[in-house]
Formats: sequence, structure tokens, C-alpha cells
Amino acid sequence: MAEMLFYHLQRQPLEKVLPPLLEKSLARGWRVIVQASSEERVEALDAHLWIYREDSFLPHGTDRESDPASQPVLLTTRDHNPNRAAVRFLIDGADVPADADGYERIVLLFDGEDPDALAAARARWMQAKAQGLATTYWQADEEGRWQRKA
Repeated sequence: MAEMLFYHLQRQPLEKVLPPLLEKSLARGWRVIVQASSEERVEALDAHLWIYREDSFLPHGTDRESDPASQPVLLTTRDHNPNRAAVRFLIDGADVPADADGYERIVLLFDGEDPDALAAARARWMQAKAQGLATTYWQADEEGRWQRKA
């Protein structure tokens, strides 16, 4: 049974929050998909993940690569799982995949400053609960550490 984690972004942009979460997933031995809602966002994240920190290397690629199945972190806009990911990150309002129960974790990152994103996250929370997914809600404290709130 998949677990669905909701990360409420406040005072920190996605570009700061996502890389450490990806690193933690890889450290656990999980392959990852990051699903965005536009090709422009995939391209921007692809560029950002190469340079987000000088002392780190985060192996990743996009589904436009010749062998997306070999990517430990795959950036995409599509509802597929060519790299056999155990964790799927949903950003920018990307839809929950039809095969959600095939993942260990679905991680929804949403902008808490955007009323539409907040409303969509609430609706997805209720939908996940109705589907029987284990759900948790995370919010950063004043120091930027993630705290489980529900």
C-alpha cells in the first residue's frame, strides 16, 4: 500500500526543497520519478539539479534521454514509470498516477502561498484518504526543518 506525503511549501521555493528530498530517497536505495505539469518546468529542474549545490552530484535525467529506464531520478510530465521508481514526486499540480498503489511513496509538493494549489492539495488529501492511502502532512518550522503535522 502506498503512502502519500503532502509537503506544504512556505517561505521556501521548490528548487530549495526538492533536491534534499531526492537525495534522501536515493540514499534509501529508491529510484524516483519527478512529475511536473509542463516541459518548461522539466527543463528548468533538469538544469537546476546539475548546479543546485557545488559539493553534490544528483544523478538524474529526463524522459527525453535515450535510456530513461537507467535514470535513478527521472524528470517527466508523463504518467509512466520506465525507471521502476518506488517514489513519485508530484509538483506544480501534476495528477496522481492511476497506478499510485504501485509506489512505496507518492510525495505531493504544493505551494502554500497559492490559494488554488492549497485547495487542490486539500482535495487530493480527501481523495487519497478515500482511496485508502496512508497520508501524512508535513510543514517546515521556522528553521526550515520538516515537521509532521498530521
